[in-house]
Amino acid sequence: MIMSSSAARCINTLPPLLSVSKPSLVLPSFLLLPRAVPLSLCTKNNRYFSCSQYPQPSRITRYPSVLATKGSGLLEKGKEEREKKVKQEEMTIGSSIKISDRKLLVKGRTLLSDVPDSVFTSSAVSSGPVDGVFLGAEFSEPSSRHVVPLGTLTDVRFLACFRFKLWWMSQKMGSTGRDIPHETQFLLLESKPTESQTDTIYTVLLPLTDGAFRSSLQGDSDDSLSLCIESGDSSTLSSSFSHPLFISTSNSSDPFEAITGAVSSVKNHLKTFRTRPDKKLPGIVDYFGWCTWDAFYQDVTQQGVEAGLLSLSDGGTPPKFVIIDDGWQSTEPDQSEDSESKSKSKSTDSPPVSRLTGIKENSKFQSEENPREGIKSIVRIAKQKYGLKYVYVWHAITGYWGGVKPEMDGIKSYGSQMKYPKISPGVMHNEPNMKTDMLTLQGLGLVNPKNVYEFYDEMHEYLAECGVDGVKVDVQCILETLGSGLGGRVRITRQFHQALDASVSKNFKDNGIIACMSHNTDALYCSKQTAIIRASDDFYPRDPASHTIHIASVSYNSVFLGEFMVPDWDMFHSLHPAADYHASARAISGGPIYVSDAPGKHNFELLRKMVLPDGSILRARLPARPTVDCLFTDPTRDGVSLLKIWNMNKYMGVLGVYNCQGAAWSSIEKKNIFHQTGSEALTCDIKAKDVHLISEASTDSDWNGDCVAYRYGTADVIVLTNDTSIPVSLKVLEHDVFTVSPIKDLGFGCKFAPIGLIDMYNGGGAVEGLAYHLLGGVKMSELDSGYGGRETGILNPGNGNPGFEAVGMVCMEVKGCGRFGAYCSVKPRKCMLGSSEIEFSYDSKSGLVVIQLESLPKERCHKVVVEL
Repeated sequence: MIMSSSAARCINTLPPLLSVSKPSLVLPSFLLLPRAVPLSLCTKNNRYFSCSQYPQPSRITRYPSVLATKGSGLLEKGKEEREKKVKQEEMTIGSSIKISDRKLLVKGRTLLSDVPDSVFTSSAVSSGPVDGVFLGAEFSEPSSRHVVPLGTLTDVRFLACFRFKLWWMSQKMGSTGRDIPHETQFLLLESKPTESQTDTIYTVLLPLTDGAFRSSLQGDSDDSLSLCIESGDSSTLSSSFSHPLFISTSNSSDPFEAITGAVSSVKNHLKTFRTRPDKKLPGIVDYFGWCTWDAFYQDVTQQGVEAGLLSLSDGGTPPKFVIIDDGWQSTEPDQSEDSESKSKSKSTDSPPVSRLTGIKENSKFQSEENPREGIKSIVRIAKQKYGLKYVYVWHAITGYWGGVKPEMDGIKSYGSQMKYPKISPGVMHNEPNMKTDMLTLQGLGLVNPKNVYEFYDEMHEYLAECGVDGVKVDVQCILETLGSGLGGRVRITRQFHQALDASVSKNFKDNGIIACMSHNTDALYCSKQTAIIRASDDFYPRDPASHTIHIASVSYNSVFLGEFMVPDWDMFHSLHPAADYHASARAISGGPIYVSDAPGKHNFELLRKMVLPDGSILRARLPARPTVDCLFTDPTRDGVSLLKIWNMNKYMGVLGVYNCQGAAWSSIEKKNIFHQTGSEALTCDIKAKDVHLISEASTDSDWNGDCVAYRYGTADVIVLTNDTSIPVSLKVLEHDVFTVSPIKDLGFGCKFAPIGLIDMYNGGGAVEGLAYHLLGGVKMSELDSGYGGRETGILNPGNGNPGFEAVGMVCMEVKGCGRFGAYCSVKPRKCMLGSSEIEFSYDSKSGLVVIQLESLPKERCHKVVVEL
C-alpha cells in the first residue's frame, strides 16, 4: 500500500557525500595453494566475519579483510601474492566460467569484455544444478560505499529487476550495459548460440549482502557494468569484500532452472534465508479475501468492515479472510517541539506526520456496547456471523508510517528515538523526490533494535488474544535508511526481521504474515519466516495508465521474488473498467486472491470466475512467470510484443496472454505515463511448451507432447500437437486465458484430456486426481497398434463405442461445482458421478465433453468417471 502525498508515508533523506575509493579486486589466496594442502588448514587462526555477529558500533567501525572457507569466498591479504596473480593472463574455476584475455567467459562465450586486470573470481560452486563464482573486491581505503567496475556488457539480452522506488522493483530489458538501471538486484543474461555451440546459455548475476554491506548493480553510459557496495552508515567502513556478487550458469538451457539454482547456491552460502518451498504457507492463499484499503483508506471503521463482509457474502462469493488495513491503530499527528522538524515541515507545507501512540486499536474499533472488547468485537463478528477463517490487520514494520511517538506512556519502555532517513544514492537517482518526502523532513520514531522483539511480541500477543490470525507488515524498506549509527542497513534490517519472525512464529501459528513494500535484498536475504510478499507497486483504481504496467511488473518481479516467497499480485476492484484484466491475472498468479471493493460495489459474475461458493479458490501451484520467449522482450514499451504468463496445476498448465502496451513508468517524469502505441491488435503465437513444465503434468513417461488448449475467451477446444502453435491477437488491455492439458492416448482411437471447470479462469485447478484404466473390452494388441480402422483415429465420433465393450475408463477427482469439461476424441459410453450415471453433452467437432456438477461435493472432491 502506498500513501498519497498528503498522508504519512515513510521515506528518507539525502545522505552526506561519501567518498568512493579506487577499487582493487583481489585473487583469493586458496588458488595459490598446492592441491595437497587441505583448505581447512588454510583457515586456521583466521578471523571470521559472520553477518549475524556484528561488533558493537563505535564512532567508526572498520571491518577487516576477511578469510573464509571455500564457498564463502576467500580474499588474500598479501600484497606480493596479489600482484603476482594480477599478472596472470588466465584463470579458470570449475568447467564453465573463467577470465581470459580480459574477458569474462561463460562456457566459452563472452559475458563481459574489457575486464580490469584486477578483477578475479573469489570462489567456485561446481556442484548442484549450476556452476558459479563469487566476485571479491579489496580497496585501498575503507569506506561506507564503494563502486567496482566489472567490465563492458554488450551484445546480450538481459532482464533486470531493479528498484524504481525505495519500496518496489520493476523490470527493464536491454542489450548493453548502459541499459541497466541503478539499484538492479537481479540480472538474467541470455547468450545466443554460436557456430560451435548450439545451445542458449542463461547466466544469473545476484548482488548479495556481504557482512554489514549490501550490493547492487548499475550500468554506465560507456556500457560498463559496475557493482555498488554500501553499508548505509558512514561509521561502518570496510575495504575488503569476499562475496558481494554471485555469477552462475545452469548446466541446461533452462532459464528458470538457472535462477532457482543460483538462489539455492546463495542460500547454502549465506545461510541467512530460506526459499519458498521450505516455508509454511498461510491458509489464506487458498481462499478468497477482502481488504479494506481501497474501500475506505484510513477512514475504515468496525461498521464499514461488517458492511463489506455482508455485501460480498450476499452475492454468493463469501470472503474467508479479511485484511483490516491502515486505520485501526492508535495514532496521533506529530506535535513535536523539535525546531528542525518544525522548520522543515513549514518549508514544504507538509502535514504533520502521524505516529503510533499504543499497541491497541483506536476508538473506531471500540463498540459502544463494550468498548473494552476492542478489535475483538469485529473479529468475533467476522468469524461467527460471516464464517471467515482468518482476520489479518495491517501495521508498518516500525509500528506506523511515522514510527512510534517516543514520549508516549505506552511507548516509552521501548527506548525509542527519532531518526531521519538517509537515502542511498542509487535510490535517490531513481526516485529523487525522496529528498522532500514527509519522513525525510520530519523523521521517524524508531524502537530501539534491542527492544524491538518486545514491541512486536506485545502487539502480536494482544492481537492474537483478540482472535487475529496474522499481520500485513508494510513499509519494510524504510529500515535500510535508518542504519546510521546502528551498524548499517544490513544489521538493522536483520535485527528487525529476526524479531518479527520470532513474534509471528510465537503468536500466529499459521505463519500469518504478508510482507509489503519490501523489495530490497537486505530483507530478502534474511527472510526465514515470511512466505507471502507483495509483488509490485499498488493497484491504483484511479490511475488508468497503471493497469497494464501492474500486470507486467508483477509477472516479471515474480521471476526473482518467487524464489523466496509466494508473490501476492495485490487487491483489485471487481467493478472497474480493467476488472477482467486484473481478475484473470490474479486467478493464474499462484498467490492469494482478494478484492478491495467498497460495500455494494461488486461484479459477482466476474468474482464467480475465480471464487467457488464456499469461498475457496482454484490456486495454481507455482508463482506465475513470463514464458521463456517473453523474458527478454518489453511488453509495455516495444509496441510489438504480447505478454504470455504461465503456471502449473496438478494435471495441466495455464497460460495467460495480455496486451500491456501503451504505458510505462517514466524514468524522467518519475510516474506512470501513457506513450504512443498502435491501436491495432498485436499478435503472438502460443504453443503447449509455453507452459514451461507442461511435461510434468503428463501421466505418461513417454508422452509425445500433444495437448489440448481450451481458450476461455471463445470456449474453443484446440488440439496442439508437439511444436505446433496458434496465433492470438489482442488490443491494449485485452487478455485471454488458455488451459493446456496433456492428451492421453488410450489406443483404439481413444484420446482424452481433462480441462476442468470451464467457466472459471483457472478451471484446470479443479482437477485434484486423475487416473486412466484400460479395460477388457478389446485386446491389448489392438490398443497398442492403435486399431480403429480410420485414418482420423476417431472411432464413431458421433455415437461413441456402442458396438464394443468399454475399452478405457478415466477416473477424476474434481473440486468445486459448475460445468466440468474434458476433451475426448470419441463420444463417451457414459459418465458417472460417484455411483450414479449422469447426463453429459458431447460436441463431435471439437471433442468437448461437458458434465454439470450442480453443487459442491459433500466431501473434498467429486468422483467423476468417464467410460470410453
